Amino acid sequence: MGKLYLVPTPIGNLEDITLRAIRVLKEADLILAEDTRTSGKLLKHLEIGTPMQSHHMHNEHKMVDTLVNKIQAGTTIALICDAGTPAISDPGFLLTRACVAENIEVDCLPGATAFVPALVNSGLPNDKFVFEGFLPVKKGRQTRLKLLAEETRTIIFYESPHKLVKTLGQFVEYFDAERPVSVSRELTKMYEETIRGTAEEVLAHFTEKPPKGEIVIVVGGKK
Repeated sequence: MGKLYLVPTPIGNLEDITLRAIRVLKEADLILAEDTRTSGKLLKHLEIGTPMQSHHMHNEHKMVDTLVNKIQAGTTIALICDAGTPAISDPGFLLTRACVAENIEVDCLPGATAFVPALVNSGLPNDKFVFEGFLPVKKGRQTRLKLLAEETRTIIFYESPHKLVKTLGQFVEYFDAERPVSVSRELTKMYEETIRGTAEEVLAHFTEKPPKGEIVIVVGGKK
């Protein structure tokens, strides 16, 4: 029987890979990568020559049974995503669930993930929080926003740069113009920044200065 490893990779700064993650990636029989081109750069930097195979949202459903059979036959697989921890708004859940159902050992290594530093750095309460990931694009979006408007815990979202202004505008509309918001972008990278203020203030900032890069939004809960 093989084993499945879920291995976090850096969200920007390549120094944020653990020694254990490097060892596991070197010792695995196969690495599943969300984008082999992106992960190939990291593996080359780390001088890791383990065979790699694509595993992303468009093919993971079709691959699960084959991968489970491989692990049962003795193959040790390490699953990585483009950045951060697998299965956090990235592929990984389906294969993990299938392995658990077949009593295959699954080991998730600790490591980089974007929402934790964004939460801690926000200055908002982090003793209790809700991770929402990406909001629905169309269907169910308004319903979700109306529900979250009543949430008293700190709320964390992922968002793309070209949708940030729209989302902040909806926070002003559905939550409250005075609701505290913190937007972190390009975490661990050269141009990392965090903008804090009311929903209205942060909206005004990014309306004037369109954002680039990966974005995490942290919103204070309803008082």
